[in-house]
Amino acid sequence: MKCKICKGKAVIKLKRHNIKLCKEHFNEFFIRQVEKAIKEFRMFRRKDKILVCVSGGKDSLVLWLVLSKLGYNVTGMYINLGIDEYSEKSKTKVINFAEKNNLKYIIVDLNELGYPIPELSKKSRRPECSVCGTVKRYYFNKIAYDYDFDVVATGHNLDDEASRLLGNILHWNDEYLEKQLPVLPAEGKMLKKKVKPLIRLTEQEIASFAFLNKVDYILDECPLSVGATSLVYKDALNLIEEKIVGTKQFFYLQYVKKLMNRLEHKNNEKSDIELKNCKICGMESFHDVCSFCRLVSDER
Repeated sequence: MKCKICKGKAVIKLKRHNIKLCKEHFNEFFIRQVEKAIKEFRMFRRKDKILVCVSGGKDSLVLWLVLSKLGYNVTGMYINLGIDEYSEKSKTKVINFAEKNNLKYIIVDLNELGYPIPELSKKSRRPECSVCGTVKRYYFNKIAYDYDFDVVATGHNLDDEASRLLGNILHWNDEYLEKQLPVLPAEGKMLKKKVKPLIRLTEQEIASFAFLNKVDYILDECPLSVGATSLVYKDALNLIEEKIVGTKQFFYLQYVKKLMNRLEHKNNEKSDIELKNCKICGMESFHDVCSFCRLVSDER
């Protein structure tokens, strides 16, 4: 294969773009896709302090690296979920990566806080993935607020968002469908803006970038995610993508376009819902007691 740009040896073929690229020009393509998403959806500004949520996996580490190379003020936040060997291995990957690339980071340890996910799930009698999502969202907001960050960035990619969209449509989850934008605006004073700069890139493209740039990430999948329905939706979309190239990109990005147009009209209407301060922890919530504190109370 020859690179479409320089005619040198290509290392990757991007079917949905109908191009083959060498390492140098693939890196340029990759970074342009991130920059395009940031600009198109007005994710953040140069002066913003950005909290990157890192798990030790390829997506979040690549995002952290790319944003730092683009000159943004980024700090990584790793949440030790208390999932035995998996959490320890992923934490080591994050720390080693940060030290190698001279990056700032914050660690939240759920073991030390008394909320390891497996125990919290067992005692609250709620599914592990549901518990994990509630806890992570809480600390994304809390750390961003406590350390005065402007934006919270996550490593969700095109495959993640397209499969999530498919699942929400199949179950007609109207509440979640309206939250599938690449940017979720800040609410109140404590709930920070959330962004997904990798939404124009597939899982395979991110894995290729990680491999070519020697990003050392944890290969293990979270042991609690075994059997997750999201993986079924990803497999289904991959089968369609093989036959109809570009399906995932069209499916998700066209939905985003239509949703943004719809929300522009809706945003002109005043909402009667007001944020309150949680009676237990003080963080802002739509309820008297936030989801995290209700979960912990259930556990107790």
